Amino acid sequence: MSGLIALLDDVAAISKVAAASIDDVAGQAAKAGAKAAGALIDDAAVTPKYVQGFHASRELPIVWKIAKGSFFNKLVILLPVALLLSVFAPWLITPLLMIGGSYLCFEGAEKIAHLFVHSDRHDSEKHTHPKGDGAALEEQRVAGAIKTDFILSAEIMTIALSTIPAEDSLWMKGVILLVVAIGITVAVYGAVALIVKADDVGVHLATQGRGAVAALGRGIVKVMPGLMTALTIIGTAAMLWVGGNIVIHGLADLGWHAPYDWIHHQAEAVGHMITRFSGAASWATTAFFDGIAGLILGLLLIPLATRIINPMLQATVIPAAARLRSLFGAKSEN
Repeated sequence: MSGLIALLDDVAAISKVAAASIDDVAGQAAKAGAKAAGALIDDAAVTPKYVQGFHASRELPIVWKIAKGSFFNKLVILLPVALLLSVFAPWLITPLLMIGGSYLCFEGAEKIAHLFVHSDRHDSEKHTHPKGDGAALEEQRVAGAIKTDFILSAEIMTIALSTIPAEDSLWMKGVILLVVAIGITVAVYGAVALIVKADDVGVHLATQGRGAVAALGRGIVKVMPGLMTALTIIGTAAMLWVGGNIVIHGLADLGWHAPYDWIHHQAEAVGHMITRFSGAASWATTAFFDGIAGLILGLLLIPLATRIINPMLQATVIPAAARLRSLFGAKSEN
C-alpha cells in the first residue's frame, strides 16, 4: 500500500512538472508571438495578393499550398537552424535579430516612401505575378509567396528564439519554437483564408439572404477594401515600431546604450506628466520613438537593400531553400 501511495505521489509530482512546463511553453510562445507582431501583420497583408485573378474555387487551395510551404520553411529549415545557433553560436542571435529588425524597418520605410514618390516599383518587385495561365501560373504564384514567407518566417523564428531564456534546455527551446511556428502559421493563413473568402461570403449573403442577412452581406463587401487598407497601415506601423525596438535593444545589448536610454528617459517623463495613464503613456512614447528610429533606419537602408541585399538573397539563400523544398517534395512523392 505504501508503495502505491509513493507511486501516486511520484505521478502527481511529474504531473505538476509537466503542467508547469506546458504553462511555460504557452507563456513563452505567446510572448514570442507578440514580439513578432510586425512580421505577422505584414505576412497576413501580403499573402492575399497572390490569389488575385484566380477563380474563387482555387483561392483556398492556393492559400493551403502557401501555408504548407510556410510550415516547411519554419519547421524543416529554420527551427533546426535556430536550435543550432542557440547551442553553437548564441552570440550570433542578437546580430541576426538586429538584421531581421532592420529588414522590418526597410519594409515599412519603403512602403511609406512610395506613398510620396507615387511609384509602384515596390509592389511590382515584391508581388510580381508572372504571366501565364492555369496550373503553371498557380505554381509560380505559390512559389513567389513561399519565397516572401521564408524571409518573414526567418524574422519570426529569430525573434521567438531571442525571447527564450538562455538557461532553458534545448528541448524546451525546441518545443517553444515548434509551438510558435505552428501557432503563427495557423493564425496567419487562417486569417488570410478568411480575408480572401470574405468578399464571396458577403456577395452570397447579399444575393441569397433577406433582410438583416442581406444587409450584413452588403456590409461585408463594403468593409473589405477599407479593412485591407487598415491592415496595411497597421502592418506598416507595426513593422517600424517592432523593427526599431529590436535594433535599439540590440545596440544596448552590444554596448551602445545611448538611444535606448534616451527613449526610456522620454517615456518616463511622459509617464510622470500623465499620471492617470502613466503605463499606457510610457508605452506609447516608447513605441512612437522606436517607430521614428525604425523609419529613419529604414529610409537609410532602402538603397542598400534594393541594390545589394535583396539581389544577394534572391541569388543565394532563397534558391537554396527552394531546392531543399523540392528535394523533400520529391522524396515524399516517392
